[in-house]
Amino acid sequence: MDFMIEVRDLSKYYGSVKAVDGVSFQVDRAQVLGFLGPNGAGKTTIMKILTGYHFPSGGSALVDGISVTEDPVELKRRIGYLPETAPLYGELTVEEYLNFIAAARLVPRSRRRAALDLSMEACGLTDCRFRRIETLSRGFRQRTGLAQAMLHDPPILILDEPTSGLDPNQIIGIRALIRELGKQKTVILSTHILREVEAVADQVLIINRGKIAAQGRPEEIAGAMKGGDTWEICLKGGAIQAALPRLGFGYSRPRIEEAEDGTARLSFFVPGAGGAEGEEIFDWAVREGFKILMMNRRSLSLEDIFVHLTAGEDLSIGDDPAAGEEGR
Repeated sequence: MDFMIEVRDLSKYYGSVKAVDGVSFQVDRAQVLGFLGPNGAGKTTIMKILTGYHFPSGGSALVDGISVTEDPVELKRRIGYLPETAPLYGELTVEEYLNFIAAARLVPRSRRRAALDLSMEACGLTDCRFRRIETLSRGFRQRTGLAQAMLHDPPILILDEPTSGLDPNQIIGIRALIRELGKQKTVILSTHILREVEAVADQVLIINRGKIAAQGRPEEIAGAMKGGDTWEICLKGGAIQAALPRLGFGYSRPRIEEAEDGTARLSFFVPGAGGAEGEEIFDWAVREGFKILMMNRRSLSLEDIFVHLTAGEDLSIGDDPAAGEEGR
């Protein structure tokens, strides 16, 4: 298969510190890869290698068939890069800044006006084109940074925290833009917002301590980790403790919360879930004389996966994990 990005056994040292340790992955054409990891995991180092800002200490990386070490200039022509803190010139207007970037990117003069208009429209900057960047909010500065990454119409976009500082409406707009871009371009999206990855990414790569902890679609990773689902049920009436042994199939130690109004909330994990468990649970509750007030089947979430792989936490029933972000 002809991959747009192919990384093989990549490593990077900073002095005696090994920031990236034997990382290998591929990204298809017209695909959005969500890049996740805690602080110091090595995400930003990998992105800087892919964009030609750092050279690897070992291994190889091909971007659109170009080696990051052999032809970094040509490499940069193929990539639009938005670092977490975009390099902006506050004294310039948005149009002046993008015009400067277009010239630096060697966009032909005959195409610059169209390129500027297209990138500003896509990023919602049309009304700001004559405003100095230093007068813009953080959200609109971030949009300006995204516009410069898109300006020369590269086949690959590498975006480090692209929605940082945006308000909820702006975030929705940028996510929609990334999804649309992912239909035509290869996009690597680094973010600490897990819902953002779930909303836009085709594939997920989780890196921890310089190594890949998991990769694939979220549901594939979840299936490999646990191979089942969590069921949450609210019942009323009957003796729940006495009825549980008659449930009839394997499940984890349940978590039970009984309330004074006679209701009981039951939560347990069913390994190797195949889809028929809901009917069995329903039939069991009817046989035992319970009223079913609620039944919910919950697959392992990306948040659960992230915490388990990067913090080594036990995914017992009832965990309410949170995620973090990375520095290097």
